[in-house]
Amino acid sequence: MAGQSRKWMILVATIWIQAFTGTNFDFSSYSSVLKSVLGISQVQLNYLATASDLGKVFGWSSGLALMYFPLWVVLFMATFMGFVGYGLQWLVIRQIIVLPYIVMFLLCLLAGCSICWFNTVCFVLCIRNFPANQPLAISLTVSFNGVSAALYNLAADAIDSSSTSLYLILNAVIPLLTSVAALIPILRQPSLDPLPPDGVRRDSVIFLFLNILAVLTGIYLLLFSSSSFDTATARVFLGGAVFLLIFPLCIPGIVYARDWFRRTIHSNIRIEGSGFILVDVDDLELHKELLTREPSIHGNGSLAHLLVSNGASAESLSFRNKSSEYTGCCGTIVGKDQLAMLGEEHSARLLVRRLDFWLYYIAYFCGGTIGLVYSNNLGQIAQSLGQSSNTTTLVTLYSSFSFFGRLLSAVPDYIRAKFYFARTGWLTIALLPTPVAFILLAASSSTMALHAGTALIGLSSGFIFAAAVSITSELFGPNSVGVNHNILITNIPLGSLVYGFLAAIVYDANVSTGLNILTADTIVCMGRNCYFLTFVWWACISVLGLASSVLLFLRTRHAYDHFEHNRSTQLY
Repeated sequence: MAGQSRKWMILVATIWIQAFTGTNFDFSSYSSVLKSVLGISQVQLNYLATASDLGKVFGWSSGLALMYFPLWVVLFMATFMGFVGYGLQWLVIRQIIVLPYIVMFLLCLLAGCSICWFNTVCFVLCIRNFPANQPLAISLTVSFNGVSAALYNLAADAIDSSSTSLYLILNAVIPLLTSVAALIPILRQPSLDPLPPDGVRRDSVIFLFLNILAVLTGIYLLLFSSSSFDTATARVFLGGAVFLLIFPLCIPGIVYARDWFRRTIHSNIRIEGSGFILVDVDDLELHKELLTREPSIHGNGSLAHLLVSNGASAESLSFRNKSSEYTGCCGTIVGKDQLAMLGEEHSARLLVRRLDFWLYYIAYFCGGTIGLVYSNNLGQIAQSLGQSSNTTTLVTLYSSFSFFGRLLSAVPDYIRAKFYFARTGWLTIALLPTPVAFILLAASSSTMALHAGTALIGLSSGFIFAAAVSITSELFGPNSVGVNHNILITNIPLGSLVYGFLAAIVYDANVSTGLNILTADTIVCMGRNCYFLTFVWWACISVLGLASSVLLFLRTRHAYDHFEHNRSTQLY
């Protein structure tokens, strides 16, 4: 019984780690000062932002480390990389030491790699401790990564609101303190037996409660972290935010007390008719069979065997005849080599030969990644529009709505029993706000348009970041998700380089034509034209991503529908 309580403590520890390690989201808060101190151009500043995202390319190294070291050692290796990467940058920006540009690039790369290692640790903790509710555990914890910028803004205001370099030392120290606080639950990981169906449903109710609490936390941070306050007021609000992060610790106590009560008082209280079913009995049995299956049979067709053994014939899983619904070029693209089933394992070699993967890659590259690059440029965007004082507000706005978007990625699982829609369809819906936002930003330079566009982009990209792991697992196999997802997110550093370079070229080109300000050794572009053409290009690119996601949905919806039909047939 104590094991059931400890796993919730581990979930809370994972939430803490995620909440304080999304340090790449506050880059815009100090990027202008960093640019001024180093005396670099906008293009060179973009390369530093790209270096931070480039750390994701080395995400596989965290998995390799887990093969040889305990989980807590990998956690503190990530902490050390972040401490060195951000700590030395802080010394540079404070002009205590001087480092060449190439070293600064490597420090940004190291700091970005630390974020990926933290994420890997959190994924492993969720998978080990919540095998039957993995999507809910991962989406909840990953959501808190989106509020990091808002939390750091509150912390900076509570210490010294006038110092932008403070963000770097906070990025170095706070993850270290958080890792120390999370160490005890991680070291005391319980050995868990598979839950009975009623236990899975009870866990689902607890996840619902935690998601409601998460929404309240996001609203709190949006209201009180988007404006500047005096130091005393900021400390009060920071205390409130910390309380909301600590409050879920009561969950383990409630779980343990409930188990004791049921064991001692023999209560007959049951949770019935909750209105949603996240994991049904057949899904749980399927999960148990996957866990007990010998590693030698992991490979293509393992899930097909399970589905066929549960009454689904091989013929019923073939959807190629569905291509007759479409004609012309569209019919060729939609009908060619469709996925026969969900969960079929794909090796890396097979993955890169699949059209579905490249449609997915383009949708992510032209959707979520472009939103991340927008957040990296928020400091310069606000500065060019004469709204430097609103940079903190914009960063908090993006961070908070990214958090809400990540939380929304769990909605399909909650409404699955009453309304089922392919997850690739939800991806398409999530991409819609991005082109709308960039068109709005290109059409108007007003404060309201800037705030609305930032919120829409944060909401869209947040959903994509959180839903991507589940989509990758469903389309290309749960056993291969680690490798395949790392291949997918190579689009992030690539997009950071391409989109950031495009923005930097437009920015520097307008330095000579607009109203500009000389700051230290750099020239700051002022005026709407600094980013107007960038917004137009980004809008067109995001429309391409939307079109790609529509094709992906059309190609995969039959596989989703058939899987849900089989699941519902077995359940009812």
